[in-house]
Amino acid sequence: MMAAPFDEAGFRALTAKISAERGFGAANYKDGCLRRRIAVRMRARGVGTYAEYRELLDRDAAEFEQLLDALTINVTKLYRDAEVWEAVAATVLPACWARTGPLTIWSAGCASGEEPYTLAALLHRQAERTAQPERLADARILATDIDRGSLAAARAATFAAHAFAEMPPALTARYFSAAEPRRAADELRALVHVERRDLLSDPPPAQGLALITCRNVVIYFDRPSQGPLLQRFHDALVPGGYLVLGKVETLLGEARRLFEVVDARNRIFRRVAA
Repeated sequence: MMAAPFDEAGFRALTAKISAERGFGAANYKDGCLRRRIAVRMRARGVGTYAEYRELLDRDAAEFEQLLDALTINVTKLYRDAEVWEAVAATVLPACWARTGPLTIWSAGCASGEEPYTLAALLHRQAERTAQPERLADARILATDIDRGSLAAARAATFAAHAFAEMPPALTARYFSAAEPRRAADELRALVHVERRDLLSDPPPAQGLALITCRNVVIYFDRPSQGPLLQRFHDALVPGGYLVLGKVETLLGEARRLFEVVDARNRIFRRVAA
């Protein structure tokens, strides 16, 4: 069961409710993405119209949380798309590491923490390879998301076995506990700082960032929202700082002037000075 495709008024009323009551900027997301995810929850609850689903949300707070979780796209793994992380480890992190002063990285849209803890493991390995463990005292990975449940999971820093499917066994053994669910080592947890932040309405968590990773998130926003977001990324990065997007994403329009391509295949870009 799902709402009739012509029920535009019902859809708009539902998304307005979500935005007003939970602070989720539904108007900035692509309609097709929202419709599909809402339809999944409606089918799960046996609801046939958007109006009925609005009524369900009024009386069932747990369903509202289920819906928000579905809308915020929280599917990920440690070391997801291994080729990307190998490129980051080979090119991006050494360049960031070579800078003087504090080293701050932003994992934007971190979901349940797989991305920032992957970054933490690679950053720690960079310190070991260069015999500069003292540099870690000036390093921070800022992990942000809009979904409170995902943020709680990121703070817990424990991961089920399936989350390690793409991570090299040596990294898994070195930086995560043997017992399941596997817990990130204390030295990784010390690097990762988790907080709630809306990419579209909140400012970046810091300026002078060396690297921003925002993978498979931007694509879900509509075009009018993508441009300002990429501008904020540009402004938050140091000149020459890096931006890593998801494999299915690219820079469009004015954003092409803000970044140069470092690795087209792996969607790695570098901020131009202006």
